[in-house]
Amino acid sequence: MLASTWSVTLLAPCLSNERNRSGFYCKADAIQSHANGDQDNKKKKKVVIVGSGWAGLGAAHHLCNQGFDVTVLEGSPDDVGIRGYLYPHRNIFSLVDELGIKPFTNWTTSAQYSGEGLEVEFPIFQDLPQLPTPLGTLFYSQFARLPLFDRLTSLPLVAAVVDFDNTDTAWRKYDSITARELFKQFGFSERLYRDVFDPLLQVGLFAPAEQCSAAATLGVLVYILSHQKDFDMVWCRGTVKEKIFEPWIDFMRTKGCEILEGRRVTNFFFNEETSRISEVICGGESYNADAVILAVGISRVQELIKNSAVLCKREEFLKVLNLASIDVVTVKLRLDRKVNIPNASNAFSGFDDSFGWTLFDLNIIHDEHKDDSVTVLEADFYHSNEFLPLKDEDIVAKVMSYLPKCIKDFEYASVVDKEIGRFPQSSNSLFSRFIQVHDARIYIFPKFIHGWRLDYKQTWFLEKSYVTGLEAANRVVDYLEEGSFAKIIPVEEDEPHIQALRSLNRSFNEFRAQVPLSNFFLQ
Repeated sequence: MLASTWSVTLLAPCLSNERNRSGFYCKADAIQSHANGDQDNKKKKKVVIVGSGWAGLGAAHHLCNQGFDVTVLEGSPDDVGIRGYLYPHRNIFSLVDELGIKPFTNWTTSAQYSGEGLEVEFPIFQDLPQLPTPLGTLFYSQFARLPLFDRLTSLPLVAAVVDFDNTDTAWRKYDSITARELFKQFGFSERLYRDVFDPLLQVGLFAPAEQCSAAATLGVLVYILSHQKDFDMVWCRGTVKEKIFEPWIDFMRTKGCEILEGRRVTNFFFNEETSRISEVICGGESYNADAVILAVGISRVQELIKNSAVLCKREEFLKVLNLASIDVVTVKLRLDRKVNIPNASNAFSGFDDSFGWTLFDLNIIHDEHKDDSVTVLEADFYHSNEFLPLKDEDIVAKVMSYLPKCIKDFEYASVVDKEIGRFPQSSNSLFSRFIQVHDARIYIFPKFIHGWRLDYKQTWFLEKSYVTGLEAANRVVDYLEEGSFAKIIPVEEDEPHIQALRSLNRSFNEFRAQVPLSNFFLQ
């Protein structure tokens, strides 16, 4: 339900003359060169962006506004599942206001189910009296089966949330353990872990808690629990491609941006005389560039690295091969009757420990189904590699066997139409250690900005993808010394009591660091 698709945005480096370009570029007479612009654009700096998701379009949007000659390759974004837009997604909300579009629903309630039935319902928190964090989230969430004592065992985790202050030290400290180990250390009850937190991680970070980094887990908790209203969500009123990306692309084309579908990048041209990468190769075509941004998912970046005779020799790019992607299967069903689904969005667990899934009532979320006389729903399965080889009818049978265990009315419904989407290795996962993401640094063609990397730690989910694109655009502006930087709306500051606790905790840690032999023992 909170699943993230943030793109790995790489601004790639200058490569030394010593690198062998064998197999890296085909003969010049086999390549059709594109100047990326007409005669009036000759003096404009040229930027090629690979990828047209939130990150790629975000970078293209700002660079077009700054007068760069921008070409976007691989320009046909896919919708992979339904994604929520949280209250802190202020940069995305600012973008849609700028575009003059209204793609989102109103704020909605949500719920979480297990194989035993309803576990918890989440209200619209901003509509309720504001309590100091995290009391509002704990007090207003309506737990159907979990006893109060189990809920109270989550309170000690506040100490870890306070200690996790988004510094590199904090990331390294908590990245060394899994989320399950974190919850065990802070005294979670078995039921709280099994019925609430582990399912949330399966749909939020795409993996069970025993595989998730504790640092990534705390990062998400800080992001969605810093203020009572931060867990509130809206949804796109149709596909993201239709409601957001298409009008966004149309807007950028009016600014002169060239967005090309069906142009799949196959290589890069390394000029040995200048020691620079100056062209992007798409089969028999090439695109000149003063800067290149890679704004695609992990699996696509890894494919480019493996197929590039130059990139695969660079240590900084090889680190990206340590990261992981997961499979997603989407199941859209039209039933023969109307079924009462109490909440528009729902997270499910308890049917299989290897995957988490979400259920959406499209009659509530999507405009095209609001007046339908029967229920139309979508179930999205994450970490769903075991679903991929199944026939469509077998997948539908599994879904329809799960649903009545949670919502009884599904028992009497039959499927009259189906649409199955299989997306192998399509979403980035954080069950690999998050420090590896940090080590996969950010680069810029044609000059390597040594040691610089984006701040992945402050934002999450779709907001992370978009902000990453803006940060990439800012690095191009800085490198090419043209244009103005994109203004990125920062996350809201912590509430005063959390700030005070963090300050005390930081002072204590600084004092402890001065104690002799404090760094001798394993932390």
